[in-house]
Amino acid sequence: MVESERIAALIVAGGKGNRTGAALPKQYALVAGLPMIAHSYDAFASHPLINSIHIVIGEGQHFLLDQALAGRIPTTVTVGGSERRDSVRCGLDAIEASGGADKILIHDAARPQLSSHVIDRLLGALETHDGAVPALPVADTLAHFSTVLGPVIDRADVVRVQTPQAFRFDAVMASHAQWIGDLPTDDAQMARAAGYSVAVIEGDPMLDKITLAADFSAAEARLAGGLISRCGMGFDVHKLASDLPLWLCGIELEHSHGLVGHSDADVVLHAIVDALLGAVGAGDIGDHFPPSDERWRGTPSSTFVEFARDLIVSGGGIIDHVDATIICEMPKIGPHRQRMRERLAELLKIDIKRISIKATTSEQLGFTGRSEGIAAQAIATVRSR
Repeated sequence: MVESERIAALIVAGGKGNRTGAALPKQYALVAGLPMIAHSYDAFASHPLINSIHIVIGEGQHFLLDQALAGRIPTTVTVGGSERRDSVRCGLDAIEASGGADKILIHDAARPQLSSHVIDRLLGALETHDGAVPALPVADTLAHFSTVLGPVIDRADVVRVQTPQAFRFDAVMASHAQWIGDLPTDDAQMARAAGYSVAVIEGDPMLDKITLAADFSAAEARLAGGLISRCGMGFDVHKLASDLPLWLCGIELEHSHGLVGHSDADVVLHAIVDALLGAVGAGDIGDHFPPSDERWRGTPSSTFVEFARDLIVSGGGIIDHVDATIICEMPKIGPHRQRMRERLAELLKIDIKRISIKATTSEQLGFTGRSEGIAAQAIATVRSR
């Protein structure tokens, strides 16, 4: 393989995912802590031979993509067409307009478990062929069917074709330009029709496509299988003073006193951030947002929570549970507990059932008992690599 070759990856992510029954298009739904499309992006981004990553999305999905990629920056983002073939062609045109490529891998975002071994085998096959596809043998009996069972099809003559599919860039561009007929099932079908040779390489059972709701559970189990459950602890204290706003767990409470601090002094969120960072061995809140830095003066503590969340998620981690205890005499926390849970669930992007907020007093002992300050402690459970 020539080292100077330009090898591009094109992720097709323009579908609506109606068959999964999910609220979001399936390519943006979480699988093992990451949006599905982020798994494919990371697989290509971590491969040393991939020079550029291009994404085709559906109309109006730019915001969803920005959220899903969380700071990852694709080379181009293109709005696709009504059919997969149209979307791929839109992506190919965008790649050509941005400088083109020598080879390309075209991949469906609904196949999140892409390994470097499959990429290697595909690129190797392009040394002697115009295209290459990963495929698996069929284990089940196959038969024709209309209203009743018909003749059996010889399994030795069929395979299950997967993505990514790899091509010489000029060959796949010509294949799309020359195609005439019904909608093709994939790009390899068009390449064969145009007279190009398409190799079949060993596929991967992990590359099964996510189509139905049940497929999410199977993919979740496979992807999360290599994660280790870890716990982190956090503790924080802030002094109370009059005529300051009181922020606790991301909401402002009516109270005569507020907490003193460099940021908004949300003692609960600070403890939770330390617990999250501790669970993945990423130091503490002061390491990332030092109080000596004026940039963070008055900053909402929600910023720190989102940072910790993104740090965990971008590394393929999953936040399983957060449990926090607030220690104070006043104000009473009970009336605000549900709103606190809702706000934290929103910040962490996890189900509210995975969040616990409790409160206790120190029986009028110590600085919290004298209402001089408020303390909070938290435990976070995270699965990560």
